[in-house]
Amino acid sequence: MMKRPAKVKKLGASKAVTDFLGGYAPEVRNLALAARAFVLQVVPGVIEQVDAGARIIGYRCGPKYGDTVCIIMPTKAGVNLGIAFAMELPDPQKILEGTGKLHRHVKLKQAADLEAPVLKALLQAALARREKAGWETGK
Repeated sequence: MMKRPAKVKKLGASKAVTDFLGGYAPEVRNLALAARAFVLQVVPGVIEQVDAGARIIGYRCGPKYGDTVCIIMPTKAGVNLGIAFAMELPDPQKILEGTGKLHRHVKLKQAADLEAPVLKALLQAALARREKAGWETGK
């Protein structure tokens, strides 16, 4: 069952996030928290929503599925940063993986992966897609 979304006003992880990540190995948990900080920095005013059943943390510009910008998916080996509607976005360095019709992800193995300018550009392109479609982002 999805929990009610709440605006995140600070980088400190909510109880829902810390509870959700508590079941993962410390290195995966830390990488997920680093990815979370990255998303909150790049996408200001985003709504964060934990879906423990789906094992994701979602980031949206509004309450509907179509408002999703990205998701964080912890795995045993690392963290996937899923980008919504990524097939509509430029990916000149081919960092996106997956076989979905619309969504793709980037595999993160370490926090340093978040420093790649191409990743920030991809997330900004996902946000720009939302803004172009008329969604508010809380900037």
